[in-house]
Amino acid sequence: MGTAQKQWMIYGANGYTGELIAREARRRGLTPVLAGRGEARISGLARELGFEHRVFDLEDNHTISQQLQGMSVVLHCAGPFSATSEPMIEGCLQAGAHYLDITGEISVFEHAQAQNARAKKAGVVLCPGVGFDVIPTDCVAAALKAALPDATHLELGFDSRSGFSPGTAKTSVEGLGLGGRARVDGKITKVPMAWKVKKIRFGTEEKLAMTIPWGDVSTAWHSTGIPNIEVYIPVSERVVKSARLSNYVRPLLALSPVQNFMKKRIGKTVKGPSDAQRAKLPTAVWGEVRNAAGQKKTARIQTANGYSLTVTGSLAVAEYLLQNSVAGGSYTPSKLLGPDLVSKLPDSGALTIE
Repeated sequence: MGTAQKQWMIYGANGYTGELIAREARRRGLTPVLAGRGEARISGLARELGFEHRVFDLEDNHTISQQLQGMSVVLHCAGPFSATSEPMIEGCLQAGAHYLDITGEISVFEHAQAQNARAKKAGVVLCPGVGFDVIPTDCVAAALKAALPDATHLELGFDSRSGFSPGTAKTSVEGLGLGGRARVDGKITKVPMAWKVKKIRFGTEEKLAMTIPWGDVSTAWHSTGIPNIEVYIPVSERVVKSARLSNYVRPLLALSPVQNFMKKRIGKTVKGPSDAQRAKLPTAVWGEVRNAAGQKKTARIQTANGYSLTVTGSLAVAEYLLQNSVAGGSYTPSKLLGPDLVSKLPDSGALTIE
């Protein structure tokens, strides 16, 4: 059955990234139902693009599953996903709709994996992280595992200067209160912010980088089974100092009044990068594995800007599910579409391993 005969939904189409995805869907001749919590913005965008729309919140499971009836795929774009993913996953399981989202939050990936048996029984695909979080790094992880099957340690990283959308900024604020994460001996482990610092050549030049609690701490293990996983981004010495200082004030940063204050400021001041800004800012993705004998393999790929990749990546996965019959269960992007998914996306270079 083709995409024109199946209904699908973009929830959170009124947000920065959701709107970008909706506009690209229209350009491709796709016809998603637009949905979200804000009547004025959803209805206005739907009218402009010629799409059907629905307005509902995620407070009640029965309401969600009713609104999702008849949907083949739901692409969930309304963060922070720590609050919104569980009710939407539940609604998709009840309604028999495949679930996709664009999160990078470890807790969301772990929750989705914990629903594997239910998803199999319901014939529903659960695949969070079908954007920049975590398609490129997940594909790099899977390619490195194939190149060095007995790898025991995996390091991933990316150099991206995209700027933040409001949703990404709010998720980052939540992260300040949670601290760092790495996978150590197979287990997700709390670690300090800037737990490890090292020099890495992401693209053409070597840069100082520090560990961050990125989604691959969860997903790369489900994709590869490699028991030790760290994720890095390039930073200045000043950022390293600030991150390490935040370890001492984290209990304060986690307090609800502090979180709410920071998120309200973001809502008023953060807009997200423009089309022109995104076009000028490609991303360099890097990964390295090593085994017990000390053998190493290093991978690199250049991709589009993170937000642009989220648009094309999420639509690639949505279209795949609309066009193909896939067994239910919990997936990572590379498990669903293979490690070459990232290199097939617009403005991606070749994935090289040395």
